[in-house]
Amino acid sequence: MKTLLNRVSHRALTLAFLAACLCLATSCNREAAQPARADALKPIAPAPASQDEKMAWFREAKFGLFIHWGLYAVPAGTWKGEQIAGIGEWIMNRAKIPVKEYEQLAGQFNPVKFNAEEWVQMAKDAGMKYIVITSKHHDGFAMYGSKASKYNIVDATPFQRDPLKELAAACAKHNIRFGFYYSQAQDWHEPGGAGNTWDFPPDPEKDKSGAYDQYLRDKAEPQVKELLTGYGPVCLIWFDTPRMMTPERGQRFVDIVHSLQPACLIDGRLGTAGDYVSMGDNRIPNEVVKGDWEVPATLNRTWGYKSYDNEWKTPEDLTFKLVDIVSKGGNYLLNVGPTAEGVIPQPSQDNLRAVGRWLKVNGESIYGAGPTPFGAELGSPSATQKDKSGKPVFEAKTQWRCTTKPGKLYIHLFQWPAGSFELPAMAGANNHSLAITKAYLLADARKKALPVKQDGGKWSISLPTTAPDKMDSVLVLETK
Repeated sequence: MKTLLNRVSHRALTLAFLAACLCLATSCNREAAQPARADALKPIAPAPASQDEKMAWFREAKFGLFIHWGLYAVPAGTWKGEQIAGIGEWIMNRAKIPVKEYEQLAGQFNPVKFNAEEWVQMAKDAGMKYIVITSKHHDGFAMYGSKASKYNIVDATPFQRDPLKELAAACAKHNIRFGFYYSQAQDWHEPGGAGNTWDFPPDPEKDKSGAYDQYLRDKAEPQVKELLTGYGPVCLIWFDTPRMMTPERGQRFVDIVHSLQPACLIDGRLGTAGDYVSMGDNRIPNEVVKGDWEVPATLNRTWGYKSYDNEWKTPEDLTFKLVDIVSKGGNYLLNVGPTAEGVIPQPSQDNLRAVGRWLKVNGESIYGAGPTPFGAELGSPSATQKDKSGKPVFEAKTQWRCTTKPGKLYIHLFQWPAGSFELPAMAGANNHSLAITKAYLLADARKKALPVKQDGGKWSISLPTTAPDKMDSVLVLETK
């Protein structure tokens, strides 16, 4: 009997030991699945040696794809039979939809037609060099598998896939840089997030009570860490609407980005200084702006998908805006709003690919190009008309633009001149010091020289009778 008891006791101890080992292993695995602390991780790549090195790819790229995609694609601008005014991704705010009602959209969101390869190929066809997609917009819904909040596409929808992982892989395959939009301040789903005052207290009360900081520490900061540690190299994080973002709060995000991915750029809407300036939505400056900057813009009138917004910008308009922005020193981040099925609207694709076909011929005049040395071609303040603030209205000119590279002037002719192009004086200088050594059309693979005449400080270039491109014919002037 004693021997039997000893055997039973020994067996029980063995089983207890194995159970303890299993428990320990499970605990370790669970801990490994949690997002790692920023201070426990090594940066994904070494820090750039200088700010110029950090900005080099951005200055070269010039043209990027913005993607606004989320639960708002399900109502597509209509709520309870009523078309809601304003941009599509703001429907929760504009219609004052309660959180509990808006959450039900997650059960309907199943983008089975989403194909990361097709999206990235379209961006490549359009001549775009980077993609920025909404990882979480103001509605608070994460478009990736977040462990910081179950309110995400993997845990809360029938789709149960992480489209951002698929996009990251496709971008890496096609050599397209990949970045995230992240709404750090506004989060209409969370009691402490900014913006939702129809379900929750006014924002100043959230700030005063500490609820806003609690939201930042419990959700926003952990999610930014997830994005920077789970998707490979991130080219930039596009923060937005910095409500209540004090310098100290903004610096916390800066520190997270710098510690995890020091090469990752920060846009100009965090609430503290970023790596470049983000202009207002669809706001192209009138004149050359120094420094690094970007214009975020729409293809129609909305960012998030609206089923009845078909006011598409034409390929001619998009090409002009791209050239106009580059001629003033900036980048163009152009948006598409996919449907709830995961399809980029066909007019968006068609118009972007038309710009891409132009870039295949004329990309040399865009990628890595600098601003115009002239300025008068951009336009001038009106002598008679004033805006609401009493300032003269800027009257833009659209006949031509100029982009530059060392030793080259690229004259973009949107209106083909009759017989010849007369080069104006450079801003703040005369043309006596300018020496044009050769002129030719960029679309001409042979680079056949065009006749050039100089009369004092004036230069005249003879042109063929017909334009090589109906959207924008580029005249190249090689200079000393």
